[in-house]
Amino acid sequence: MTITQLKYVLAVAEYQNFTIAAEHCFVTQPTLSMQIQKLEDELSTLIFNRNKKPIQLTEIGEKIIAQAKIIVSESTRITDIVDQQKGFIGGDFKLGIIPTVMPTLLPLFLKTFIKKYPKINLKIEELTTEDIIKKLTDGHIDVAIAATPLENETIKERVLYYEPFVGFVPTEHRLFKNKTIDVESLNIDDILLLEDGHCFKENIINLCSALSHKKQHFQLQSGSFNTLIKLTKEGLGMTLLPYLQTLDLNEKDTLYLREFKEPVPAREVSIIYHKSQLKIHLIDALKNTIDSVIRGVIAFNDVKIISPIQQKKGA
Repeated sequence: MTITQLKYVLAVAEYQNFTIAAEHCFVTQPTLSMQIQKLEDELSTLIFNRNKKPIQLTEIGEKIIAQAKIIVSESTRITDIVDQQKGFIGGDFKLGIIPTVMPTLLPLFLKTFIKKYPKINLKIEELTTEDIIKKLTDGHIDVAIAATPLENETIKERVLYYEPFVGFVPTEHRLFKNKTIDVESLNIDDILLLEDGHCFKENIINLCSALSHKKQHFQLQSGSFNTLIKLTKEGLGMTLLPYLQTLDLNEKDTLYLREFKEPVPAREVSIIYHKSQLKIHLIDALKNTIDSVIRGVIAFNDVKIISPIQQKKGA
């Protein structure tokens, strides 16, 4: 039994296809199939039911996969342990960032980070929170930046900053004449929202869930803040933006912005990683870099953190 064989088994379990798994492992399909067959022969058991389409795990195969994940994950940590002991800040470092944070935060720190740590091979993916948690658990990424708290016992969270919500209100809207917005004055029915899968949508729904509005139908949803801004300017409703998003608005569009009365509703943005992660020295380097640039951009104290987790009805 080898680590390589276990990696091949995990790839097939993930992609449920030998050809696709071989492509991701950078080997030929016959090579991958032969190694998995050798492992099954050694164990005298079938890991996969090849008669099913897509390929499925056998009952014992599911238990083997669970153990293989642990073994492969722990094997890759040997290099991390050595690097950490030597104080070496370099190597592969896989980062996931949620879509509502990526466009505004990444330009603030990326150039500084790669200049300060040229030996780190940083690989960045834009991922939903759900995908981030899965990839952290499976070891496909090392660290992520997401809205928190996530209430996940396997994930460690270290707060980077608190980002206030800002209203973006069209001229004909009932709140446009107000200099500041009160949370109680919001009506979820005239707020344009992001599509499902964006945790910022859950932030807004949770913000408004305690209000006494009876209607809860969301008829207009979009995939980007830029689209929401354009729709708002057309008078189709108001929207809420994260503070950093407002910094890129032109002078004319800033006239639509309305800040909230204190305590300002805000989201908590954190650097997160699996509790078994050993690349703490790289995570520290990333966090310290972000800390150094974000202080001069965002500094709000009297805020009320709104959860990004979908609240259960009746809770």
